[in-house]
Amino acid sequence: MRSIIKKVPALRRAYYRHKFRHPQSQSDETAIISKLTVNAPKTFVEFGFHPVEFNCADLARLPDWRGLLIDGNAAQVEDARAMMPPNIEVARRFLTLDNIGFIKSHFQALGVLSIDVDGNDYWFLQELITASPHVISVEYNSTFGLESVTVPYDPTFDRNAMHPRGWYHGASLTALASLCARFDYGLAAVSEDGCNAFFTRAGLLNPQDAWRPNAFREKYSGVPHARQWKSVSDMPFVTV
Repeated sequence: MRSIIKKVPALRRAYYRHKFRHPQSQSDETAIISKLTVNAPKTFVEFGFHPVEFNCADLARLPDWRGLLIDGNAAQVEDARAMMPPNIEVARRFLTLDNIGFIKSHFQALGVLSIDVDGNDYWFLQELITASPHVISVEYNSTFGLESVTVPYDPTFDRNAMHPRGWYHGASLTALASLCARFDYGLAAVSEDGCNAFFTRAGLLNPQDAWRPNAFREKYSGVPHARQWKSVSDMPFVTV
């Protein structure tokens, strides 16, 4: 039944509307963001999202918040447009460093910047961090362990084409923390599933202590974290 619903746009969107009454993130991201945005500007930009499962889902339901959701997937964008409230703008765009600059000026003050593209995450954050978001949410790749590395920038990056398991993408937690520290952001939280890191001006966590392995990756692949690095270690990296 679920597979049939997903194939029929009208049924899929009806299902999503029902789910959107109780939107969620992959793990505890919405709860973390709620705590970190108490005094933040009521705006967010999130790219790399699912219509009813994204980090700023709780904020999108609040009428006094404005948001911009961006993704390159046509079906997901159209589904989101059909169900999001008027305070949330949804844009279809495959982001590159050549076209990402508009995000910095979309809101006069930015409450949350959420990045999850499974590819150029580090390079996009490096470009957008000067927008001075109150909270930064960015996916880290736990397969890279504590190595301070990111994948090289590639405007056509596709993690499934780069690695048979799709594990070669993004950047390590320590790499992202190093980038954020250069702009006076510190690590404030890590999601309990080991997927997303959160940075604020007041963040004081040590990334080496806060790091967690990706629980979903271990569960669904059957490969423990200790063996994951070996499968990507010979790929090209940029040490940062």
